[in-house]
Amino acid sequence: MANSIEAEKRAGWVLVSPPFLYTLLALAVPFIVIVGLSFAGLEGGRARVPLAPGDAEKLYFTFENFARVLSEPIYRVVLLRSLIIAVCVTLATVLMAYPIAYFVSFYVAPSKKALWIFLITIPFWTSYIIRLALWRTILGYNGIFDNFVGIFGIEPMNLLSNGALAITITLSHAFAPFAVLPIFVALEKVDRSLLEAGQDLGETRWTTFLRVTLPLSMPGVMAAVLIVFIPVVGDYVTAKLMGGSTTPMIANLVEVEMLKKRDHAMGSAVAVTAMATVAVISILFVLLNRRFIGSKK
Repeated sequence: MANSIEAEKRAGWVLVSPPFLYTLLALAVPFIVIVGLSFAGLEGGRARVPLAPGDAEKLYFTFENFARVLSEPIYRVVLLRSLIIAVCVTLATVLMAYPIAYFVSFYVAPSKKALWIFLITIPFWTSYIIRLALWRTILGYNGIFDNFVGIFGIEPMNLLSNGALAITITLSHAFAPFAVLPIFVALEKVDRSLLEAGQDLGETRWTTFLRVTLPLSMPGVMAAVLIVFIPVVGDYVTAKLMGGSTTPMIANLVEVEMLKKRDHAMGSAVAVTAMATVAVISILFVLLNRRFIGSKK
């Protein structure tokens, strides 16, 4: 018996080792390097990778990079803008995704649910860059949207000129399928007999939804919120193509520090600050909603 248990343990380690090593090399090592660089200072210059000959002796530990991130307005403004856009995108995405997931779960025949979920993934068939180009055509001056509102005598609005709004609309469309799937899974787990019991006790469909369906589906909503919010804060491509140079987000600022200024220490400090901010917000959100995932006794 003991030999068989040891054999199973060894087999388990063999199975786990490749993905563990991959994760360690692809995620943990770069993360450690970024965190280390964020505390690095260089006498007479900028700390960067690779170091020039003789720079290793000039490196020193410092909090100056984080002090600049917290004190200089440009970093605070861009980080706050990224968080606001992420909150707006998350809210819009979940509000769009929930009715779709609810319809598929409660009104689509079980034999056709897989087809509907398959159809929801259709946007992924097209390159994201192509989808961004299409949104530029839709939102740009005299584009599809302007021509449509022109039918009602409204002047061209050129929504593309409003970088934050254009980014929010584009990201909400891009992340909608990611929000639909976890909400759908949560709704599928709702016991239909509870809904029938609520209506038998005199509850309307609306009150049954608010008191039974919505609370029971909150784990899916929470998963959708985190799945959308976390990557949107660090979005780079959408902000670059839809917002241009007038509406940068935090990832665009990291690019400027890393690639254009060649100040890898400052870019790392900006990235670490953004990661820490997102982590704190996500943890607070989970703690505030822990009763929906069974953590509250």
